[in-house]
Amino acid sequence: MRLRSLSALVSVFVLSVLLTGCDDNKSQTRNGDAGSSRPSILLIVADDLGYSDIGPFGSEISTPNIDALAAEGVTLTQFHVFPNCGPTRGAMMTGVDPHRAGLGGNPEVAADNQKGQPGYEGHLRSDVVTIAELLRDAGYHTYMAGKWHLGLEPENNPHRKGFDRSFVLLRGAGNHYDDQGLFKETPISLYTENGSPASWPRGSYSTDLYTTKLIQYIEENREDNRPFFALATFTSPHWPLQVDQRFWKKYENRYDQGYEDLRKKRMNSLKRAGMIPQDAVMPAWHPRVKPWDSLTSEEQRREARKMELYAGMVDNLDYNIGRLIDYLKDIGEYENTLIVFMSDNGAAAEDFYHHSHYGPFIRTHFNEDYESMGDADSFISYGSQWAEAGSAPFSYFKGYPTEGGMVAPMIMSGPGVRRSNEIHHGFLTLVDLAPTFYEIAGTRYPDRFLGRRTYPLKGKSLVPFLEGSTGRVHDENYVFALEHGNMAMLRKGDWKLTNIQRPLDASNFKLFNISADLGEQNDLKEQEPQIYAELLAEWEAYAKQARVQVPPPGME
Repeated sequence: MRLRSLSALVSVFVLSVLLTGCDDNKSQTRNGDAGSSRPSILLIVADDLGYSDIGPFGSEISTPNIDALAAEGVTLTQFHVFPNCGPTRGAMMTGVDPHRAGLGGNPEVAADNQKGQPGYEGHLRSDVVTIAELLRDAGYHTYMAGKWHLGLEPENNPHRKGFDRSFVLLRGAGNHYDDQGLFKETPISLYTENGSPASWPRGSYSTDLYTTKLIQYIEENREDNRPFFALATFTSPHWPLQVDQRFWKKYENRYDQGYEDLRKKRMNSLKRAGMIPQDAVMPAWHPRVKPWDSLTSEEQRREARKMELYAGMVDNLDYNIGRLIDYLKDIGEYENTLIVFMSDNGAAAEDFYHHSHYGPFIRTHFNEDYESMGDADSFISYGSQWAEAGSAPFSYFKGYPTEGGMVAPMIMSGPGVRRSNEIHHGFLTLVDLAPTFYEIAGTRYPDRFLGRRTYPLKGKSLVPFLEGSTGRVHDENYVFALEHGNMAMLRKGDWKLTNIQRPLDASNFKLFNISADLGEQNDLKEQEPQIYAELLAEWEAYAKQARVQVPPPGME
């Protein structure tokens, strides 16, 4: 039977630990017996999944397993992540700002004056603590399978960051069928298992393999009656778009009317599903998107196939989520497992096949022939056009600090989630996950860890909200900000500053009221000078605290 109250259960565990004492350098002493009654946690992270790409958010793609999680739990329509995978994963693993975690930006795109600077190390800093470290010390098994992207060096491996068992892709992307590298710096994709170099099992597909590994890890220790924290960081539906025909063929001819048509349909579906206001307006397209009618018939055929492949990858992702759910049910752990599903950022618009730096290596090892699209030797990206369709009703996509780059689909279901089949529109952030998991596990975030002073958590526990004792998590004074890729944003209440011009200059911030303007189309800087000044002062304070490094002109 599903646990009725997390807080009551956790209180009993915390009391038992307090009576036995607590090490100043640890979050909690290990305690397998006391841990047996606490819920397990399964965090599922999709890679570059767009806002409206799953059923609960109005998608035409078949996602019955994700749909079922939404029906049993709460769907969050204003869950904010960061605009790219590295910063999101750094903040997700630590509960602090990406700059504090060492991931102010993806290391591959850092400006020259940012590389090596505090906050831009490109790996988790030694003075932050991961969820896996604290939950392991609290008696949890800790497992991970999928994409890491938080450092290539042995000391930055998940094996050294709190995970008992792990099988991970160290770089930000890989071929889905083998270990053929995508970057000349790593011509063979780098994988490790439990900290040691690992090879790709012949004949495996990425999402299938990561699921199998995670099930294997849970199975190995399930008899000892200890809860687990399992992190599934899938690389789907990240480019290159590759998937078996049995998943994409069902979407054949579904997208022949083009991305403009899909965007309109997604927008209407989101409204019908209650995800966005009925008066939400379609934002302008990104300048580099060509009108569908301007394409030749051959170009339209290729474009439609791209989206068919993408839909097939999302379909396969849902299939593997179903495998995890079925396994947990089979072993009797489903009712005692909090399941969190999310995407790491907005839909991806990159096309590295034609990129000036990455393209030559990719074109040497892959092709984009129509006949082989989706196969292991093909490299296909669906580009800005389909990414904007998947980002409806927001503006732009991954990489931008607009809502389209950083509002992600989010679902929570399981013990303590008493908001069954509910849609919630309140503002939430990625850094709220860590304090939530700590409260669920009955542990505390320490002032010191392994002899080092820790930086305070940025977020707030969602447990009271999930149990229904409060209707909101953050008040109108909560400030959420970021700098990434020499662009920036700051959110306070319904107001948002957005700056997408390079080089980053404070005078280029625009002001939007997100509650009335989801697409960030109406700049209110001139109409609301007091609010603009207030938020600009908040930005200056954040930039100083986060040690934001603004590249000078010519280095952006």
